[in-house]
Amino acid sequence: MDLKYDNNKLSQKGLTIVNRKFIVYLVAFAAFLGPFTQTIYTPVLPEVASQLHSTSFVVNLTISVFTFFLAIMQMIYGPLTDSKGRRRVMLFGVLLYVIASVGCYFSKNIELLLVFRALQAIGIAAGSVVAVTVISDLFEGKERGHAMGTFQMLVSLGPVLGPVIGGFLSGLFNFHSVFLALAATGLLVLIFNYLYLKETKPSNVEAGRFQLRDFAMILQNRIGSSIIYLGFIQYYVFYDFLVFLPNILSDRYGLSAEQKGLVFLPMSLSIVIGSYLGGKIQARIDGEKVVVLTTYLNAIAVLFFLISYSISLAWLLAGIIAFGLFLGLSLPVQTTLLTGAFTRNRATAVGAYNFSRYMGMAVSPIVGSIFYRIGGYGLLYGFIVVATLAFAFMLSRRLLVTRSVSV
Repeated sequence: MDLKYDNNKLSQKGLTIVNRKFIVYLVAFAAFLGPFTQTIYTPVLPEVASQLHSTSFVVNLTISVFTFFLAIMQMIYGPLTDSKGRRRVMLFGVLLYVIASVGCYFSKNIELLLVFRALQAIGIAAGSVVAVTVISDLFEGKERGHAMGTFQMLVSLGPVLGPVIGGFLSGLFNFHSVFLALAATGLLVLIFNYLYLKETKPSNVEAGRFQLRDFAMILQNRIGSSIIYLGFIQYYVFYDFLVFLPNILSDRYGLSAEQKGLVFLPMSLSIVIGSYLGGKIQARIDGEKVVVLTTYLNAIAVLFFLISYSISLAWLLAGIIAFGLFLGLSLPVQTTLLTGAFTRNRATAVGAYNFSRYMGMAVSPIVGSIFYRIGGYGLLYGFIVVATLAFAFMLSRRLLVTRSVSV
């Protein structure tokens, strides 16, 4: 069976638009497993510490290890996907993820769990890189924007559904059931990708031998560097909310753990809705203008939150919903612009972008804690407002002014 799409005949009978939409959902679900696996595990951390006779610190390392390898592997899978092809990398990554999830299920001590959590991340990290690259291979123009919106919407559901399903499974059974569910889900993803994901790498594009200077070339590109830096900043801000908002909800409003979880739900859903709308809006508004505008709006949303979080819970919710909506609007536009700017090393660019976002997640709690100790929430979120506004101004110069001058 021929596993290569004819990229010059995508709209003909060989691969209809319905087939391509199915592929979007197929690869998006593989990418969904990354953040889903990261968050499904959080409700069971105390149970893990108790049953494996470990400390909270060591058990928390299973989260950090997963995030670290998820970030590092973006830089590795990008070049591999460009050189070895989309299908082969996806199948290898998901297979490793399934094996590692089974290993997590049978782990009887924390040391083994750490090893298999790392292998989980190494495997499923392929999902996000390959998914964005496949969508870019199959769609162009407005269709690509719509497909990216659908992709980002589905991936955004990962952090929303993870804690809910994890808590439900651990409540009915035990924490091992979480990993069994992940292994079963991963196996389904593997089977469907094996059956239906053909090779989408354009036959007329030959990826050269990977060199480290390929990353430097991406960062020298006007769009490439802008989107990669923006990804870092946005996820730095996003994780500042995830890390420090629970303290505000406890200290200021005295909410329980269950109530605090419900507060995060509107922000998560607003990201999902924004991602869907962001895919649609690209058909009407130039993508570079959308990115600049949403960056300004994100800064304004954080400023609104800073001013109003202590007034009432309703005002606090309005601030985080606005932030989530504008973040969601921006995400599919970013991936559309980035993949459109690179053809030969498209997956390498996506890998660098994903790595930057994960680094934003990792740095956020550390830097945020320093600012909080020095000046409380005022300095913590005030720094974000100033930095985001400054970057939005830089983006407008790089993406809008520079382009108009070159034209």
